[in-house]
Amino acid sequence: MSRSATAAIHLGALRGNFARARELAEGAKVMAVVKADAYGHGLERCARALGGADAFGVASIADGLRLRAAGHPQRVVVLSGPDAASDLAEMRRLQLEAVIHHESQLAMLEAERGGNPLKVWLKLDTGMHRLGFPAERAAELHARLAALPSVDSAIVLMTHFASSDELDSDRTARQTQRFFDATKSLPGERSLANSAALLGWPRARGDWIRVGGLLYGLSPNAGKTGADFGFRPAMTLTTRLVAINRIARGEHVGYGAAWRCPEDMAIGVAAIGYGDGYPRSAGVGTPVLVGDAPAQVVGRVSMDLLTLDLRRAPSATVGDVVTLWGPQLPAEVVAGHANTISYELTCGVTRRVLFTEDGA
Repeated sequence: MSRSATAAIHLGALRGNFARARELAEGAKVMAVVKADAYGHGLERCARALGGADAFGVASIADGLRLRAAGHPQRVVVLSGPDAASDLAEMRRLQLEAVIHHESQLAMLEAERGGNPLKVWLKLDTGMHRLGFPAERAAELHARLAALPSVDSAIVLMTHFASSDELDSDRTARQTQRFFDATKSLPGERSLANSAALLGWPRARGDWIRVGGLLYGLSPNAGKTGADFGFRPAMTLTTRLVAINRIARGEHVGYGAAWRCPEDMAIGVAAIGYGDGYPRSAGVGTPVLVGDAPAQVVGRVSMDLLTLDLRRAPSATVGDVVTLWGPQLPAEVVAGHANTISYELTCGVTRRVLFTEDGA
């Protein structure tokens, strides 16, 4: 069976989302976060559409290499920094910037002898407790970095929020205050806000915002879609119906006989499954569109196929387009049924899906 699963990437939506982020940034510089192959949308195509970014944020030197090979001259920040001393030379060769968040990385820099000044971002832990130096050490660490001839003097200070999507919590306000208190005597630009903080915490904008999910039209906030904040989905995932079967009342559908037909009914079979990145955790009732008509998942998601209740799509025929998520069916809605987040859905689309792009 030939695969018909297609992910259409909407370059116009990417450009529009970037313009919206730039507007909300109110003068702060914008780092476009393109890690995880641009949240599953394709690094090179997205970087091309996001060419107005002041910097790109990546998770690895390999992604920085891809950006440089594609001709992008912007600042590129490796958000986890170097893993080994040999990484420093490669970062300099590619003119990448390093987030320094751990004593072992600082030791690598202090052990160097020579080398062109490397641009660094000093990451402080203000309450996320994942990566970063204790905030109270900010002045000491800044002084150690500034004393190194192999480090550029324009050190950027940064932190990361744990709960910036929770507007009814004071945790982000406390993290923000802790960061400003720790860095108030230090020179340099500041970077605090991620996508959720851009939407909900104006005081945390600083000099740089680091925006990821919103660029792809994905909401960082539970119960909301990107469209609720003026952002458009940048991916539409579709496939086609490959079969429609009449199944009698009381018969079971799919692996494990986990779902039983409540009446005589049409069951559609769509050519997509967890081998394509559609989540196996998507439960009964997860919505899809068959043409423009609503339908829903029944039975278990299998590796290659998805079974659908077509009672609300009585005109469906074999070959019809099935939309799994996109502008008319937000990924956030699908993610809610799969007990995950929209970021995981788009990041999980696999290589056997055909990617296309358009300017709309």
